[in-house]
Amino acid sequence: MLFNSLEFALFFPFVTLLYFVLPHRVRWALLLGASAWFYMAFVPVYILILGFTILVDYVAGLLIENAAGRRRGWYLALSVLANVGVLAVFKYWNFLATNVNDVFLLFDPQIQVPLLALLLPIGLSFHTFQAMSYTIEVYRGTQPAERNLGIYALYVLFYPQLVAGPIERPQNLLHQFREVHQFDADRVFAGLSRMLAGLFKKLVIADRLAIVVNGVYGDPTAYSAGTLLLATWLYAVQIYCDFSGYSDIALGAANVMGFTLMENFDRPYFATSIGDFWRRWHISLSTWFKDYLYVPLGGSRTTRWRHVRNLLIVFMISGLWHGAAWTFVIWGALHGVYLACSVVTSRLRQQLVAALHLNRLGWGLTLLRTVVTFNLVSFAWIFFRARSLSDANLIVQRLAAGAWYTVVHPIAVLASIGGGVSLLTTGEVAWSIVLCTLLFMTQMVRGERRVVPSLAASPVWLRWSAYYTMVLMILLTGVFGRQSFIYFQF
Repeated sequence: MLFNSLEFALFFPFVTLLYFVLPHRVRWALLLGASAWFYMAFVPVYILILGFTILVDYVAGLLIENAAGRRRGWYLALSVLANVGVLAVFKYWNFLATNVNDVFLLFDPQIQVPLLALLLPIGLSFHTFQAMSYTIEVYRGTQPAERNLGIYALYVLFYPQLVAGPIERPQNLLHQFREVHQFDADRVFAGLSRMLAGLFKKLVIADRLAIVVNGVYGDPTAYSAGTLLLATWLYAVQIYCDFSGYSDIALGAANVMGFTLMENFDRPYFATSIGDFWRRWHISLSTWFKDYLYVPLGGSRTTRWRHVRNLLIVFMISGLWHGAAWTFVIWGALHGVYLACSVVTSRLRQQLVAALHLNRLGWGLTLLRTVVTFNLVSFAWIFFRARSLSDANLIVQRLAAGAWYTVVHPIAVLASIGGGVSLLTTGEVAWSIVLCTLLFMTQMVRGERRVVPSLAASPVWLRWSAYYTMVLMILLTGVFGRQSFIYFQF
């Protein structure tokens, strides 16, 4: 069930109304049933897979808490193996099998690993990582094992963040299912306002930008370097508005019922370095990798080269987490290389800034760092968005070949933008740029997390003017094609 669908427009108020009408002692059962229904709206049979991992991790949590010595580690290992095993079969089997078969072709074409005709369960990577965080935290002793199977199942299944996060830790979410949440008009209104902002990001900005991006990336051979560059920049904004829009709807829907989920974004394109970007982008995932992989590997508290190794390992696995394709692995590896280069050159860059007195530039230096970071991130998005590695290589080659021409002949490049195929019309490009500009100006003035609260504290005429404007723009200019959220595929 998509957040931008008619089904959800009926599902959400019905479930919310029942939640506040029913006694507190049965609310968790309502949410569990509603969440299962929400998930089964996609592919019903895959609820059995989710049920299997829920049961395994529930039992593992109890065994870990009651065990001692090495047995605790063995129970954790079995839990992690079960979760990763499900992920491997449904998400990575065909990717691994295809690559192994390519190697076998060099030696014996008769040997082939069979491919599986399986559909990837929606949101599998998200709820797998959330389930793993539970058993890890029980093992660490920071979270008591949950005795109520239904409450634990709800922790994994909770519908606002089930499909695309944020990936919650048990310490933040589990106890909230036992708390009594009274109806609070101000809180409900704040949650609905955030849901409205998320729908605006998705329908008015992200899905409109998708018209341009899909047209260009669908056939990159038909476009010039300038148009490919523009489409890449627009994709950077599209994926941000799409994913942060989902997060806004998820956090808003949860907040209406009294639940607080972790923030997942903090103006990522205002980052002044790649490290800063990952402190602002998909925060629940980046902190998950930091706490459960990066720090156990040694993090930054080791030699420089082991630090570099740790960064590369974490980000290549992060790329693979996003998708079973070499394009995603390269996307992750690029971010690992960016951060590794930052570590290796940190002293040199400090000396360069001091020698050239760049600190005197003030906000100008901040702007320069922000622009460089945005373009490095955008370059990596090429591999994330491209349909294949060959398409990504073609785009990179065209951008490299056209870089000098772009600098020398900027007018000619601007004139070429918007030409070509009918999907890429000048009007769509112009409207997309206006929307992107308004978005970043609003974030620059208010900050991402303070836009909705500051709007709620504004004068009545301003507040309701903004709400009516968003509603009208959604109705008049929104793209209503039931387009799925980008991160649903992960």
